[in-house]
Parts: sequence; structure tokens; C-alpha cells
Amino acid sequence: MRVIAGSHRGRRLSGPQGTVLRPTSDKVRGALFSILGSKVSGSRFLDLYAGTGAVGIEALSRGASTVTFVESNPKVLQVLQENLRTCQMLDRAQVRVGQTAAFLNRKDWWGGPYDVLFADPPYAALDELDILIHAWRPGLLSEHAAVIIEQDSRTELPASIDHAALVRRYVYGDTALYLYGVSTTESLTS
Repeated sequence: MRVIAGSHRGRRLSGPQGTVLRPTSDKVRGALFSILGSKVSGSRFLDLYAGTGAVGIEALSRGASTVTFVESNPKVLQVLQENLRTCQMLDRAQVRVGQTAAFLNRKDWWGGPYDVLFADPPYAALDELDILIHAWRPGLLSEHAAVIIEQDSRTELPASIDHAALVRRYVYGDTALYLYGVSTTESLTS
């Protein structure tokens, strides 16, 4: 695993050892940031189910002002922290230890409102997908936020999630990225 572009291009990242973690591949990460384009630079980025931190670190390398990483697995958190230290990005990162549902319910943990929300829950974890579909809170997302959910390409996500509408589904082999755009600002900002 490596950082694909930006200020830390080519930097190697540590991967999981002996876990069931499935990091986002370089190919899919490249596609993700191509989809987001200029939205990343200067953004507040939220990386749910952060794993090794590869997506959030890529965002920081490409100019995100700050990234909030949310991860619950203690072994994986060690790898995430090591990757942030190696890239010297701890000053622009917030690491929140806990389940995504707990994070979404703790506004005091947020570093938002977020301009980009990326979520890569375990494939076929229907309870985690349900959290992502129904758990948005006021103040979580900025007015023109983008939400991207990574899933198995055989999974079908709905055409809308609370206040965000599906813009497009991108498929890369066995992986799909679902891009949602915020459609209502009233209930998502303070």
C-alpha cells in the first residue's frame, strides 16, 4: 500500500497483519480521489471504518485541511497511528476510537461539519449499512458535502440516504463506490 498522489506521493503505508481487514486498493483509492477532484483540497474529511488510514492519509496528502478517522479495532488502530506518525500527519488528524454509531451520536467528537464523508464498512454487514443510511445528524455535513460509501459490487444501496441523493454508482471489479450528494442543507447544518 502506498500514497498515490500529493505531498506524500509514493510513501509506503503499513498494512494489516493477521486481521480480516480489507484495505481499499490503490486502484479504487485512485478512482475515489478522481471522482472527488477539487473537493478534497482544503476540506474537512471524515473517514469512517478507517482501518489503516490509507484513504484519510491520501486525502491529507492531496490537501485536505483535516481528517477525522473513526476505527474500533485496537490492533488496526496501532497500524493507523503508525501510518500517521510515519507520514508526519498527526497534527492534521483526529483519531476517534469507537464504533461508527457511537461516533455519529457524539457531536463533541466531530471535527465538522465535514465536506467529504467516506465510509468503508465491512462488506455485507447489513447493520453497519443501516447505520450509514439512517444515522445522519444535524451539523455533520457541510452544505455541499459529498458522501461516498464503498461496498461489494453485488450490494445495492438505496437511491437516497436521509438527506443525500445517489449521484452515481462506480464499479471497479468486486468493489463499488456510491457517490451521494447532500440534497437538503436545512437539517444537516447546525
